[in-house]
Amino acid sequence: MKTEISFILNGSEVKVTVDGHLRLIDVLRNTMSLTGTKEGCGEGECGACTVIVDGRAINSCLYPALEIEGKSVITIEGLLMPEHKLSKIQQAFVDHGAVQCGFCTPGMIMSAKALLDSNPNPSDKEIREALQGNLCRCTGYVQIVEAVKRVARQLKGKQ
Repeated sequence: MKTEISFILNGSEVKVTVDGHLRLIDVLRNTMSLTGTKEGCGEGECGACTVIVDGRAINSCLYPALEIEGKSVITIEGLLMPEHKLSKIQQAFVDHGAVQCGFCTPGMIMSAKALLDSNPNPSDKEIREALQGNLCRCTGYVQIVEAVKRVARQLKGKQ
């Protein structure tokens, strides 16, 4: 059965008609053509599909599309600044070599953003805890944690 849902996607109100069995990742990738969100395991174990829903990092591969009604979703595409400039967190990942193959990067960045939005001055332990649901086979996490710490320092300087 198809159902129309409306929600805020990367700051814009959208309405889409979806099958009841679809997951949020299916709507983002296939209906909205936002392919930055990756599906790794499809079981909520790898974090590649992480997006932010109403301020919380969630695994979009586990999130029923129908439950997004009336909510706000931010994807990796929603972080781009005007003129297609990278956001601070995206740029920090590039600058610190936290991007290797890139498959996990969107999910890592979205988890980091959700953390920094709720806690602009996290400890190393809090950063690692926020990223524990995101798996990376390439970087060993040191560069990723350093990138998040850099953005936290930048945020601290603005307060």
